[in-house]
Amino acid sequence: MDYQTMRTFADSWGLLFMVIVFVGVVAYTFRPGSKKEADKIARIPLDED
Repeated sequence: MDYQTMRTFADSWGLLFMVIVFVGVVAYTFRPGSKKEADKIARIPLDED
């Protein structure tokens, strides 16, 4: 695989893959019911063992 082929692949399919991953992360973060989990994770540094 030469540089031009890899560059063409990254410009087309690589960009599409990154957009899909970004949309998936945003959808996972703002899904219903995630506030309780986020609040639980936010309290971890304050918990004493």
